[in-house]
Amino acid sequence: MPKTSARLLALLSLLQTRRDWPGALLAERLEVSPRTVRRDIDRLRELGYPIATFKGPDGGYRLDAGTELPPLLFDDEQAVALAIALQTAVTSGAGIEEASARALNTVRQVMPARLRHRIDTLQVTAVGRAAPSPAPQVGTEVITAISAAVHGREVLRFDYAPGPAPRRAEPHNLVTWGGRWYLVAWDLDREDWRTFRADRITPRIPAGPRFTPRELPGGTAAAFLSARFRGSGGSGDWPCRGEVILGASAAEVSPYVRDGVVEELGPDRCLLVLGSWSWTGLAAAVGRFDADIEVVGPAELKDAFAHLARRYADASA
Repeated sequence: MPKTSARLLALLSLLQTRRDWPGALLAERLEVSPRTVRRDIDRLRELGYPIATFKGPDGGYRLDAGTELPPLLFDDEQAVALAIALQTAVTSGAGIEEASARALNTVRQVMPARLRHRIDTLQVTAVGRAAPSPAPQVGTEVITAISAAVHGREVLRFDYAPGPAPRRAEPHNLVTWGGRWYLVAWDLDREDWRTFRADRITPRIPAGPRFTPRELPGGTAAAFLSARFRGSGGSGDWPCRGEVILGASAAEVSPYVRDGVVEELGPDRCLLVLGSWSWTGLAAAVGRFDADIEVVGPAELKDAFAHLARRYADASA
């Protein structure tokens, strides 16, 4: 049987990994008797951990939320993951940079030396996606209020700048994109899916009635938001898509293609299928590769290349 201190840590670790633990299963995992498990549960309660007992055929224990935050137990990988997440929180746009730095310092102080050394050598520089201007910050109280409405499936009532009238929407998901926070929701007044910038939302309390979630176009919030930003109205694809053959290897082209498909045709030739919000934009995107271009189709892409050629010729005159 392991020592009491080691056994208590193992028991606490198990209680944190799932909501309900049957007493018999805990005893089996710890290789002790159910009576020993009951004594160890009492010791953890004395240390401030709010462990509740639930009854039934598989009666057992549950680590509940309490009025104070007791000491937490992380394994090595969890501690490293937490440190990475806190270091990269600077790009979240949620206005939690200072709090994240303080939390990381707090976690670091209670880490054993071996983990503290790993964290100190793991310095991450978090850089947000380039933007014309810094992304506006969103208050944690706004994020919390929106998240609560999403989770509770409650109609969200809010003021949306710069519009004067209050809005009503069925919140579906809270999404981050390029350093900004967006709410994907069904607009009750316009009877259509909409995306709202969270930094322009001022929630009204209390929330509205509960609702039954609708099916989101595209299947997921990420696909829906990506399609909206592409200008395809939620269909999940670019409005303009074309095929070209480039005089470069697939290995040279692939690292710079985010949403396209690259197919190798030979040591110095590849087929590129790419999309964009306009034919001119697509032609310009293909033109950034320093390689010969053969347009496979469609005709609109050929016309866009001709249009750009004339524009570039005028610019060089």
